[in-house]
Amino acid sequence: MKRRRIGLAEAFYRIKNLEAMRRFFEEIFTPAERKDLILRWELMKMLAEGKSQRAIASELGISLCKITRGAKIVHDPESVTNRIIKQSIFAKEEKS
Repeated sequence: MKRRRIGLAEAFYRIKNLEAMRRFFEEIFTPAERKDLILRWELMKMLAEGKSQRAIASELGISLCKITRGAKIVHDPESVTNRIIKQSIFAKEEKS
């Protein structure tokens, strides 16, 4: 019987430990890929917080095109990313 291969999303889902997730990212993504992921996450959070696209472009040094794509995702009420960002912001406020 063949073993089933798991997809990347399923691999992420199986990791329940923050340190293991950090190590997994370091092992499978290059430094440039991790930097890009972090940048995208920051711009999504900034959009969700209501910062203007021009302010984000200036602060992060990225084009408005990248930000426009993120804005469409953040403003979509069905967006999983939007839900995760809101949970992230709520968790941050609880710690304060």
